[in-house]
Amino acid sequence: MYTLFFDTDCDVTPKIAKEFGTKLISMPYCIDGEEIFPYVDFEEYNAKEFFQTLRKGVIPTTSALSEEEYRKYFEPEFEAGRDILYIHFSRAMSVTFQNVDSCVKKLLEKYPGRRFEMIDTKGITLGSFSLCLQMGKLYKEGKSIDEIKKWAEENVDKTAFYFFADNLKFFGKSGRVSGFSAFMGGVIGIKPIIYISSEGKMVSLDKAVGRKKALEKILQYVIDLEDDIKSYPVIIAHGDAMPLVEEFSKMLKNQFGEDLNIIVEDINPTAGSHCGPDTLGVTFHAKHR
Repeated sequence: MYTLFFDTDCDVTPKIAKEFGTKLISMPYCIDGEEIFPYVDFEEYNAKEFFQTLRKGVIPTTSALSEEEYRKYFEPEFEAGRDILYIHFSRAMSVTFQNVDSCVKKLLEKYPGRRFEMIDTKGITLGSFSLCLQMGKLYKEGKSIDEIKKWAEENVDKTAFYFFADNLKFFGKSGRVSGFSAFMGGVIGIKPIIYISSEGKMVSLDKAVGRKKALEKILQYVIDLEDDIKSYPVIIAHGDAMPLVEEFSKMLKNQFGEDLNIIVEDINPTAGSHCGPDTLGVTFHAKHR
């Protein structure tokens, strides 16, 4: 027997976790000195309200989950005789995984018969969400840890993440995007196009002037890289930007057909703290990232 964990940085909600019979780790963010844990300090995530707060000038910060918090999640499973598989956001994006490693090392010394495995989605928010949906179904079907790990080995690097930043101050402050400063310039309305590499890092690779041009460039990446796109969900995630979602959905369906399986979801508040409002991204099954 084993328990599957997701974390909220993958956009998984308690409702989705319950549907698959999995557990959920809450990843915190901080506003005005107050640390907030999604779905612990509130039951429902109001994305519109969160991003409206950011539009008023608030820039949240994020921090690593402590080793003790991880212990509270994991130790009850080991005590009950269950192994653990943790599917998580990119290790390359946070020092929080140092705390995971330290916690698990101590727990395995205390419970030597137990097994702990991890799957790195090498991403955050929408792309991680897509992978979690697919692996959650495998878990619900009764697949083993090794079977899910094998599926991940074949599919994680074929799950492409492309998005644009609308307000540069959020990503600029986060410092998490490689090459970001090279695209700043002095152009009014510039929108950096960002993807997440196979190393799990956000990389700024192009730019557009205006949202329409940004959507057109992202669509072209989908056209160039897609692989059997209709056999997998296409996820659009946004920071309170439904008009952009509707426009981009039409662009995708005009290109690939009305039967394209598009799922729209909100960027979680921890990731949203870095990308800011009016961000839009897409994830899809691709030849490569």
